[in-house]
Amino acid sequence: MGMKTYVVEIEKAKEGHDDRPSVGPVYRNALAREGFRPLTDGVHSCWDVFRSSMEKYPNNQMVGQQVSLAFQSGKYVWLTYKEVYETVLKLGDSICSRGVNKGARCGIYGINCTNWVVSMQACNAHGLHCVPLYDTLGAGAVKYIICHAEISIIFAEETKISEVLKTLPDTGKYLKTLVSFSTITNEQKQMAEKHGLELYSWESFLHLDIKEQYELPSKMRSDICTIMYTSGTTGEPKGVMITNESILSILSGVNHHLESMSEEFRVSDVYFSYLPLAHIFDRVIEELFISTGASIGFWRGDIKLLIDDLKELKPTVFCAVPRVLDRIYSGLVEKISSSGFLKQTLFNIAYSYKLRNMSRGFKHEEAAPRFDKIIFSKVKEGLGGKMRLILSGAAPLSASVETFLRVVTCAHVLQGYGLTESCAGSFVAQPNVLSMSGTVGPPLPNVDVCLMSVPEMGYDALAATAPRGEILLRGTSLFSGYYKREDLTKEVLVGGWFHTGDIGEWQPDGSMKIIDRKKNIFKLSQGEYVSVENLESIFSLVPNVDAIWIYGNSFESFLVAVVNPNKESLENWAAEKGVPGDFSTICKNPKTNAYILGELASISKEKKLKGFEFVKAVHLDPVPFDMDRDLLTPTFKKKRAQFLKYYQNVVDDMYRSRR
Repeated sequence: MGMKTYVVEIEKAKEGHDDRPSVGPVYRNALAREGFRPLTDGVHSCWDVFRSSMEKYPNNQMVGQQVSLAFQSGKYVWLTYKEVYETVLKLGDSICSRGVNKGARCGIYGINCTNWVVSMQACNAHGLHCVPLYDTLGAGAVKYIICHAEISIIFAEETKISEVLKTLPDTGKYLKTLVSFSTITNEQKQMAEKHGLELYSWESFLHLDIKEQYELPSKMRSDICTIMYTSGTTGEPKGVMITNESILSILSGVNHHLESMSEEFRVSDVYFSYLPLAHIFDRVIEELFISTGASIGFWRGDIKLLIDDLKELKPTVFCAVPRVLDRIYSGLVEKISSSGFLKQTLFNIAYSYKLRNMSRGFKHEEAAPRFDKIIFSKVKEGLGGKMRLILSGAAPLSASVETFLRVVTCAHVLQGYGLTESCAGSFVAQPNVLSMSGTVGPPLPNVDVCLMSVPEMGYDALAATAPRGEILLRGTSLFSGYYKREDLTKEVLVGGWFHTGDIGEWQPDGSMKIIDRKKNIFKLSQGEYVSVENLESIFSLVPNVDAIWIYGNSFESFLVAVVNPNKESLENWAAEKGVPGDFSTICKNPKTNAYILGELASISKEKKLKGFEFVKAVHLDPVPFDMDRDLLTPTFKKKRAQFLKYYQNVVDDMYRSRR
């Protein structure tokens, strides 16, 4: 198969000159060879998307969550499109009565729930910039975002109210109104009033005694819809500005892509909302479902109850990160291996037969219908019984796990790729094309893509076979810049192209495989970025550590490290603790390993590092990192690719033992 199977070339490659790297040909999804599909007439904003669906499907179930029952699944309670619409209008009036008007920033803080979506739609209705808040960006991030975005009103989950109040008085200059998704305490109200902050329960805010009704302002495609803060690299969180047009372009591109395969979202679909609405991936998927008039059911917020939630909701579509799918895979493999010889044999026969047929081009539902009924239906029931699409994003899913799930779940299992800056969707794999396992598929028909060579890493965008380089994206779905950070915007948006920092490799059929990261930043399997140089500088402050090399990758959820311990310091500790032997022997002792790991954990806590930035396994090398083993440059910079090559067996052992 040639590259033109799924993509077409629209611009020729450019050779590098004047120290500029060469750029490969510009490709576009073959569906958009004549240009991107125009956006729907009369739809100018995300509010128009919701309003249009409400008019078409007023009595359809829109959002639902379980009634609270401890340790067991409760029944889902639903609101229709019309009920949500009416609540949104009331909420909008209350917001306007507090002097919050178009262009103001509104924070939303908490796990996905009905009131999150209602608050979001109120922002859409009144042209407010929705600013999700979340605490995984590290200590002080919530306070930073409130001040940086100058947020004047926040809607927050009950358990997050105290977190917002802790940011006072620093945020008091901007924040004037705080609304709980449910109730508040007298103590919280008093504390808020002390700092001039009005605090309301959901019901009291919804039913404020308002004398007038406020008209909805006109909204344009170029208006900012949401500002999503993302860590990505070192430094303060960056506010990614996303316009109405960006989101509308993604909706158009995804719909075009799915319609071409008769796999489009349907009004009967039910989406399981588990990934945070504070991230663009889930936000865009929910906008897609709203545009279809379909239903969205929320999880209860406990990862241990996720499978129970799936069984209760019976969704048709589920978006996940690899870590969750890895858990589902491990659970299934464990169940099969403990099920007895006969059941194992039957499963293996069914699996091999179906996989062989899917490899030959059969659709998954036609590859082994009898085995689906007898063997794989149990797996399908475990996911609710109606699943037809599982979409994995945020980090790479291993090809073996993807292939296994494609066979046994009786659903399409697809990988996608995108960033907050590209409004989540840039590439999505094709259903029923098994050869795309391990790739993120071709570009969606709303972006142009090219690769730029990275000579210092040995990646050539002009290579005759397997062109590799940094992925560059262009199109109306891109962000419009970082809020109040024109300097950072200019670094990554150059001549209309967004430089993603990710290294991709074109596959022969036009799909893309993510193989590396341009800077020394790892993305762990749960989708979190880790700046390795920043962490190494922190861990080097430990007196017993002379040098440290940290490693992580997108298939693992934690970091490991190789440490050169300080000889004098460690020998003194060993004498005190009665650990025998010379320096090399001391380094091999499990007690020493545990001690160094404990020291790294101590400074992690002291420096308030996030959980995923802790090193979870360590190897002690008594031989200092050197140029003789090609580990360092003449200026003592680490050659990271060489480190991994040299310590590959050690790294594999650390991950294996930790698991």
